[in-house]
Amino acid sequence: MASLAACKEPPKTQPAPPIAATLEAPAPPPPTVSDYVPAEHKKGVARWKDTIVYVDGRPRGSLTFGELPVPLAVNWVEEQSSAEIRPNSDDPGYVIVKRRRYRFTDYLTAIGVNLKTVKGIHVYGPKMTDSIVATGDDLRSKDGQLLMFRFGAEVQGKALPMAAEGFGNGRTPDKISSVMVYVKRTPPKLVPNDGFYIDGAKVVGVPYYGEPLRGGVRVYLDNQMVAVIKRQELKQDAAETLPDGSLRWKLKEFLEASGVDTKGVTEGWIIRDERRKDRLTAQELAEATFEASPQAKGEVLLGRNKVRVQAIALHRRPINPADIPQPLPDEEW
Repeated sequence: MASLAACKEPPKTQPAPPIAATLEAPAPPPPTVSDYVPAEHKKGVARWKDTIVYVDGRPRGSLTFGELPVPLAVNWVEEQSSAEIRPNSDDPGYVIVKRRRYRFTDYLTAIGVNLKTVKGIHVYGPKMTDSIVATGDDLRSKDGQLLMFRFGAEVQGKALPMAAEGFGNGRTPDKISSVMVYVKRTPPKLVPNDGFYIDGAKVVGVPYYGEPLRGGVRVYLDNQMVAVIKRQELKQDAAETLPDGSLRWKLKEFLEASGVDTKGVTEGWIIRDERRKDRLTAQELAEATFEASPQAKGEVLLGRNKVRVQAIALHRRPINPADIPQPLPDEEW
């Protein structure tokens, strides 16, 4: 997979109108939503800071609310949530609320995986030994429909797994650190209390890939991750030097140089703060430029007004705005 760079706040029920690269920059973000990797996240368990989905060792998606494929079916469940009991009342002390759940089978189909060809799926927990290990037959079974994930804060936060009792190897970690799907490659074997092995060799990082993908600006084409932009990997000779000495790249040129086929792309969506914020037309994408300064902390800045971008989703066919996940009123924090 190539290394990449990427990509006015619309109403919650309809898309934003097309915007030019000079749109007005939004207010600075809170420091907790950036892809910036602080010192404490540079080794150990935090190597898995980003919850990436790999297919045969190739990054294909990320389990974050804002980067979910569109469309992706939501499985709504009703749960009891505690509520105040009024004095001298018959209040039950709870209210019924709707909670989001996403099936892994639906997610994999949405990112282009043919479920009939899956040999195995491994849902890693914070510890490799505490991972869900299931075969393709497990995934295609009735209980496979109950292998789901949700987010810790409903529409943001870390992905959390859910599985039927006894599914696969019977383990269910409390969080998801990564997901490995095997179609053509042989799934590694999990040795209890030890780790994953391939041909007798212990797997240290991502099988068939290496170090876990972390940080940068992810770019998607028709729901599949095709590139990730990292400032330190950008080629300076491909950039324009601005009067203040900063560098500016052309998005379309960078994508094509990174091996991304942009032919037929009709629109793009800027993603930041775990939401699809702005829609770009094909013409705006063709003319878009970006900067990647150290101060951007893992993001890129689009256009002259330096609009923050954490990810970008490109589509060959316009998406239905109704398919874009929108938080319910009681899901906003």
